Amino acid sequence: MSDNEGDQGPKSTFSTYMAEGDQLYQKGEYVKAIESYSTALILQQDDKNCLVARSKCYVKMGDSGNALRDAEASLKEDKEFFKGLYQKAEALYTMGDFEFALVFYHRGHKLRPELQEFRLGIQKAQEAIDNSVGSPSSVKLENKGDLSFFHKADEVKKGRPKGLIHPLRREMRQQNQKTPKSEKTAKQLLGELYSDKEYLEKLLKDEDLVKGKMRDGERLQDLILNCITYLDTRTEFWRQQKPIYARERDRKLMQQKWNKTRQNPPSDPTRFVLKSLEEIDAALTAGNAESSLKKAREVLKSVQCWSEEVVPNKKEVLGNLHSCIGNALIDLGKMDRALDNHLKDLDLARQCKLPEAKSRALDNVGRVYARIGKFPQAIDAWEEKIPLASGGLERTWLFHEIGRCYLELKRHTEARDYGVRSLAVADEIADEKWQLNACVLVAQSEMKLGNIKSSVAHFERALDRAKVLQDDPARDAIQKALREARQRL
Repeated sequence: MSDNEGDQGPKSTFSTYMAEGDQLYQKGEYVKAIESYSTALILQQDDKNCLVARSKCYVKMGDSGNALRDAEASLKEDKEFFKGLYQKAEALYTMGDFEFALVFYHRGHKLRPELQEFRLGIQKAQEAIDNSVGSPSSVKLENKGDLSFFHKADEVKKGRPKGLIHPLRREMRQQNQKTPKSEKTAKQLLGELYSDKEYLEKLLKDEDLVKGKMRDGERLQDLILNCITYLDTRTEFWRQQKPIYARERDRKLMQQKWNKTRQNPPSDPTRFVLKSLEEIDAALTAGNAESSLKKAREVLKSVQCWSEEVVPNKKEVLGNLHSCIGNALIDLGKMDRALDNHLKDLDLARQCKLPEAKSRALDNVGRVYARIGKFPQAIDAWEEKIPLASGGLERTWLFHEIGRCYLELKRHTEARDYGVRSLAVADEIADEKWQLNACVLVAQSEMKLGNIKSSVAHFERALDRAKVLQDDPARDAIQKALREARQRL
């Protein structure tokens, strides 16, 4: 084994590891995504976008501490980095520090008032605070340094530490201060877990049992109390985010609103649809996939109920909405459902013989297949798209992606050929970034085919592009690959 083969360091570029992490995040594989982002950070330390991406993974895994640390690290050099501010607010919110979260949601909203995600963050944090501490009159605002903190007035007087989610104290449990109303709420919030909570409380009354110990020495009483405390904490957290009556009321109002909308189309349906599509796209662009998905589904239900007299291009509109839903689901990592919607978009485009819509749908279908590792299907979709591709940038990207799929399938000749086609188009439009990407693809393919001289030549050209683009991680990775290739000459 050569020294290079024994090297356990990163073997690709920063952007490659970032893309890999993004793909794993979308698939819900958060542990693996964290590994990819961590490797990327070895190549490009303190990259703020990478830190935010890793923080998102930690939030999904419930590791709020590490999520907060990464979010704060992303703000180290730029205190006004809006993605970092939003992620710090999200981390604080998941920790139950709603007051701190509110401060940073406000900070981000002040910097980027056009982003809906900050407005929604302010709303949910304020609701959580109101649900926890009551009316505004019971809240006292203190100013400490550059941060503002909310505290319950009586807590400030008593000098108790701030905390919105308090574990249920043992003495409170012994006093059994439960009301039928609070128990009913807990039962609704916990759902199936409520029977587990009742069972644990029953065990706690067995004096002989609670005196026992586990094999590791932990007392059964402590174990049971910890479990009950966790369930009580979750109940309080869910209650603070939104009370049940409010959720039921909002759901009924929304249902009434959309029933009315479906029965009575707006006076200008075309304007309504176009405006809705803009809002759906804006939410997705801002990173709020759930809001985008919700809006798209609502509009889809409405349009489905309208006649073609109301919306003459109804199928085209439905295809657009299925595309929007599919893209939001991709961002949420729900690939199977995303694929289903993009295939519906493709079917409608074929029915209506709409080349642009067909191109869009094939693009998205290929993306989903590639992300879930179904490379032959991705190739089929993208190769069908080739005659529909418009513009040099789209063509060089398309050829490159098809080539990467062939490389994954170890079909190196096809990978090289598509790499050459991608490079030719990149040269036509003088796009240095895609010249770099295409050269790397050709070099890797030629290396696998044993054409070492050609591989070296393309790696050398890729290295020149990396230097021009000042992409240091790419430059370092290419230099390493180039050394390995030259050793084989």
